[in-house]
Amino acid sequence: MVISFALSCGAADLFRDDFSRFPPGWLSSPMGMLNAAIQEYHYLPHRGVPLGPWANAIAHMDAWMVSDEDGHPYLEELLDSTSKQWSYPIFLTGEPEWDDYNVEVKVKPLNLADSAGVAFRYRTNRSYYYFALTEGNKATLRLHLPLETALRRRDWKDLGSASFKYDTTHYYSLRLEGEGPRIRAYIDGKLVIEANDSELLHGKTAIVTTGPARFQDFHVWTSDTRAQQIAARIASRNAELDRLRSANPKPVLWKKFNTPKFGAGRNVRFGDLDGDGKIDMLIAQNIPRVRGDAFDQISCLTAVNLDGKILWQSGRPDPRNGLLTNDTPFQIHDIDGDGKNEIVLVRDFQLQILDGRTGKLLRSAVMPKLSTGDKEHPYDLHPGDSIAFVNVSGNKGRHEILVKDRYTHFWIYNNKLELLWKGDGQTGHFPYPAEIGNSGKDSLFIGYAMWSAEGKQLWSNDKAIRDHADGLMVGNLTGDANAAPRVYASGSDEGFLMMDLDGKIRKQVRVGHNQSPSVGKYRPDLPGLQYMSVNFWGNPGIITLFDAEGTILAQDEPIHTGSPMLPVNWRGDGQEFVLLSGNIKEGGMIDGLLRRVVMFPDDGHPDLAANVIDLTGDQRDEIVLWDQERVWIYTQDRPFAGSKIYAPIRNPDYNESNYRTNVSFPRWEAVRR
Repeated sequence: MVISFALSCGAADLFRDDFSRFPPGWLSSPMGMLNAAIQEYHYLPHRGVPLGPWANAIAHMDAWMVSDEDGHPYLEELLDSTSKQWSYPIFLTGEPEWDDYNVEVKVKPLNLADSAGVAFRYRTNRSYYYFALTEGNKATLRLHLPLETALRRRDWKDLGSASFKYDTTHYYSLRLEGEGPRIRAYIDGKLVIEANDSELLHGKTAIVTTGPARFQDFHVWTSDTRAQQIAARIASRNAELDRLRSANPKPVLWKKFNTPKFGAGRNVRFGDLDGDGKIDMLIAQNIPRVRGDAFDQISCLTAVNLDGKILWQSGRPDPRNGLLTNDTPFQIHDIDGDGKNEIVLVRDFQLQILDGRTGKLLRSAVMPKLSTGDKEHPYDLHPGDSIAFVNVSGNKGRHEILVKDRYTHFWIYNNKLELLWKGDGQTGHFPYPAEIGNSGKDSLFIGYAMWSAEGKQLWSNDKAIRDHADGLMVGNLTGDANAAPRVYASGSDEGFLMMDLDGKIRKQVRVGHNQSPSVGKYRPDLPGLQYMSVNFWGNPGIITLFDAEGTILAQDEPIHTGSPMLPVNWRGDGQEFVLLSGNIKEGGMIDGLLRRVVMFPDDGHPDLAANVIDLTGDQRDEIVLWDQERVWIYTQDRPFAGSKIYAPIRNPDYNESNYRTNVSFPRWEAVRR
């Protein structure tokens, strides 16, 4: 085995690997019914074999295997170009501080239709230089551009090409050399392309393919002087991170308990179930049906307090039913306004209301029938997808129930489970109710459409926007109290969208498959609030920070899996962070410059799923981390100092979803003593 990172003063090698450290076989394994969507909001460090110091940048693709050829190990990409979902497999390593370096790898293409090569100065999986053998007869050097100009169209800047006939029986040594904007590309030691481009001057390096190919003997090196400079920059960066982390409260364990047999992934609701004024957890297990992420049946509900005491349980627990890749229709809410919380859910093709204290059924109604035109629906009745509470009556509070399917229909019921009205369209994942003006009622924003409280569709962009809304919110993010609210959406492959209240699309930025947005005060030095989102399908882990006008403020790729992007009021001073995950290396909390400014201790805690909620009552947030067996809760290691504390207005806990936009609007309060 040969593998090394060398950044000491006398060493010119930055990295070297012959792939012998990996066991033979697939480095990741298909996830079966759970499919790769499990990684959207569950953190998985890998899908099979630990990869460090490499990473599978396209985390949802099982693309890589290792074996030996004539006694020499190789890495192989084993998917053909028809299975890419608008993405190329990327096997990534290195440091963002690497700049003037050389990278070389031996490549054996396994067909002549696809390309295979090496990337360098990699910033994100949508921004890097790519030198590759392609089409059986040439080599190309290209710059991958970070933004698309049309839906699902990969955009490149061509920097040069050279005729080079190759076959599928030989290894070819591909080398890139970079010195400032000057880039030189070699095959078997011969210079074939030379270009000048200053778009990317530093970054990681990677193996990239569009189809099957083998790779051997990966090597990155630079001059002794440059190695010392890189090492100094890395040390300076790490020292700055240490300073920032020291200035922030550290997470300390507040409570922990076990969830034997009844635990689940990110399928949990928080609310006071037993009426003691304290937050409890409601954990739902589910049985996937038909195609794994559209028709789940809630099989077991377990109510526990934060000391781990089971309050009640409905259904039979089974550890096999803990994970999911979609929303499930259940919420905790005081649906009748009597001061006691109920559970509202869809189960057994019924919309049900349960007593929050006991789990006993109080009321039910049969779900609507499916129309004959619905596809992929094998049932006579709708099984439900998610639930939200709205106010369409004008009464105080949100006591009407919105039930939707995935992704075409929704229904509005009163709290007696009587159907008031229904709607159809491209509904996206989760609605956003908002009172516009002083009507005393909610308008409903669902998908790319706006509906009145009376059930009239006021406008729709369903035909103009082809991919569904992964996240949606409405509000004034500008900092100008007189500015009109706008509609913001993370539109999956359509990227970031901003619309006005008349439905006109004001801004669209095609950053990739955009989802899991959150809104908060991530940059106190700038006016208003910021919109932060993360990509998944096709280009996972790219985080983008936008201002209120949709201008990109920052973009990076700090993590590839499991980031619900939750705003965190950790300090209480008006600076909010975003939670990536609970992982001790790839997780933590980032600030508005996308720096990991809070990290979790290496104490054996779970990191599969996470939520953010004030549990101790001091207006700052706690972090709840859990997996299928355990729940650990972290709070700050120090009290808040001051008389006024930041206490932002958040989405109500009764409208929880794996797909909602998590919003955090400014508010200050006196410190509670």
